[in-house]
Amino acid sequence: MEGGAETPRKPLPHLCIAVDENDPRSDVLVLLKELRPEWKPEEIKLKYFTEGITNQLIGCYVDSLLGDVVLVRIYGNKTELFVDRQREMENFRVLHQHDCAPELYCSFQNGICYEFVQGEVMDDNLLRQPVIYRLIAKEMARIHSIKPRKDCSSRPILWKKLSELLCLVKAAHSGSPGWPGSEVPRFEVLVSEIEALKQHLSTVDSCTVLCHNDLLIKNIIYNKAEGFVRFIDFEYTDFNYQAYDIGNHFNEFAGVNDVDYSLYPSQELQRDWLTTYLESYKEYQGQKPTVSELEVQKLYVQVCKFSLAAHFSWGLWALLQARYSAIDFDFLRYAAARFDYYFQKKGEYMAMKLP
Repeated sequence: MEGGAETPRKPLPHLCIAVDENDPRSDVLVLLKELRPEWKPEEIKLKYFTEGITNQLIGCYVDSLLGDVVLVRIYGNKTELFVDRQREMENFRVLHQHDCAPELYCSFQNGICYEFVQGEVMDDNLLRQPVIYRLIAKEMARIHSIKPRKDCSSRPILWKKLSELLCLVKAAHSGSPGWPGSEVPRFEVLVSEIEALKQHLSTVDSCTVLCHNDLLIKNIIYNKAEGFVRFIDFEYTDFNYQAYDIGNHFNEFAGVNDVDYSLYPSQELQRDWLTTYLESYKEYQGQKPTVSELEVQKLYVQVCKFSLAAHFSWGLWALLQARYSAIDFDFLRYAAARFDYYFQKKGEYMAMKLP
């Protein structure tokens, strides 16, 4: 159903323009002259979205055509070190082909332009409503059911990505005076913990699927009028462990700006979410959508365990951002919160037995 025949795709247009992140308007107008030549420059309005902590995002529109909004994403400083931009665009287009992502219009030297998804950005209150989180579970199951293209590697990206991040963090902070801060574990501790995680998770048989890998609250759009959710921002989308993608999403209930793990979903909510997910995933696989308590328990344990790896991914990412990002955000505080919660839950989650 979701893994149908591949259709040839036209090459994505690339515009040889570098948008000035400090004064983007004139460069954005050049992009729009190519993408929307019928728009009059004096009528074009720009809306700056401020939620992102990796890139700068600008919505472009004219009042007479509010249904057509072009999003311009300007990549953050040094993000090419840890984001494979070519892979991002390939996966973006695969997801669009399966109606799981907006249309990608073009790339430019330091960013991309794509279609705006109509709806409201998810918030903490919406996220906990059963009707909403079940929609999210179904949408994740739909993406997880997309089969790999013949020319695409489907090996899980997790350990390769963690290894790359470790090397980048070491290089980024080697020339600075001392380690980033006492709240963050020493580099040697991070290395040993990742090795222990890898050894432990190698015994957890989670299947490999196409994952979003960054499903925080602000990357979910809810269209109330049409009753669906869509995911956005596919920078980290790649094949990975099923339980990692779900565990990472559950971690994100705690928020980003003020991380609060008292907001972590209850076991009751998780089990209901996982039941809906498994029903949908089976249906997309062409199986009967009946789910046993044993299947839910197995996935619940897998998700708890892989959520530990998600904390490490974003903790390392934040240490790297602390060194290079120009965005006004306390990345070190965020990294410390991630690692702290990892150590809080490590013993409990590693002790959990698979049924």
